[in-house]
Amino acid sequence: MQTTLAPEFAGTPDGADAEAILRRCVHCGFCTATCPTYQLLGDELDGPRGRIYLIKQVLEGAEPTRETQLHLDRCLTCRNCETTCPSGVEYGHLVDIGRRIVDAKVERPASERRVRWLLKEGLTSPLFKPAMKLGQALRPLVPASLKDKVPAKAPATAHDWPTRQLNRKVLLLLGCVQPALAPNINSATARVLDAAGIQTVVADGAGCCGAIREHLGDHEAALDDMRRNIDAWWPLVAGPGERVEALVMNASGCGVTVKDYAHALRADPAYADKARRVSGLTRDLSELLPELVPALKARLKSKPGALAYHPPCTLQHGQQLRGGVEGAFRELGITIGCAPTDSHLCCGSAGTYSVLQPELSKQLRDRKLAALAPLQAEQIVSANIGCIQHLQSGTAQPVRHWVEVLDDALRGVTV
Repeated sequence: MQTTLAPEFAGTPDGADAEAILRRCVHCGFCTATCPTYQLLGDELDGPRGRIYLIKQVLEGAEPTRETQLHLDRCLTCRNCETTCPSGVEYGHLVDIGRRIVDAKVERPASERRVRWLLKEGLTSPLFKPAMKLGQALRPLVPASLKDKVPAKAPATAHDWPTRQLNRKVLLLLGCVQPALAPNINSATARVLDAAGIQTVVADGAGCCGAIREHLGDHEAALDDMRRNIDAWWPLVAGPGERVEALVMNASGCGVTVKDYAHALRADPAYADKARRVSGLTRDLSELLPELVPALKARLKSKPGALAYHPPCTLQHGQQLRGGVEGAFRELGITIGCAPTDSHLCCGSAGTYSVLQPELSKQLRDRKLAALAPLQAEQIVSANIGCIQHLQSGTAQPVRHWVEVLDDALRGVTV
């Protein structure tokens, strides 16, 4: 796609990146067919190709409007279009650039600014966990419109962290909302890895991966989150003592972001090399499964009933990882299946999207649950805390992380 940058963007890092991405687009429209928002709304400007045109126009000097902002806001950043694109257009990076530019030129209403500030500061705050506990205690009094944002308190489960000292070590990012919403995911990860002879360690000082602030338009604060994490991890990654062999992510939304640290910090002379090292060491938990299965197979004490698996967009499109969870579970003799239709489509969670675009988000959630229903599974499993909580808000069927189910099977627990 031929592009002539306006003077204000010519020679800037964002302008150069956007121009390179735009030049790969051949207008084919294959992306439109797999875009969730286009399928719901039927508007070309609510599909990847239309949004690309909007961003191109702004880069060429057109003045963006609230309507421009709205169409970019409606994008889930699911990156399904990247999987579909025959030309390798990096749409995710392009839409982030477009949003930054448009948000700098189009002031949001005060109500939107307040909600976005509360999300980026509240979800990443140490106060989120006690606030969530208070919300759960008062859940019967919470307005119906907010109840699905305050999940019911999970039943008590064993959150014991293994204490064995092992030669093999990996570093785990606990996440910002996961310890409050579903703490068992992290402890289950540590127990499953321990059963396979791998110790899980956590770095003090690490926090939000940066995705929340980045997707809410606070790019510089997101970069600060990334630098803080690199500083926290660096002694275990490259210090003089015993080093970890991988950085493991059990939330695919965090995984896709940390794997992108090298790109995000490429122009930072103090962090570019460190970011490349960190991104290169990062693995989604499912990437360890092929090695873990032989060690775990003989240790299973029970097996769950049939599972329905929703692969998050951040896993199948963002990280281009498909089939790993299903293949490993089948090798362990556990029945698991993906939706017979629309398995590639987003569930509507998309980080803070379910708060900012509730109507579209709920339509996609209900569509996903309907697609999973024919599997007649006992539980739904996924690989990202956002997807898990969002799907659970629309069904009484248990929705869990797959590692929790595997942990139950190793401990002989049945749900």
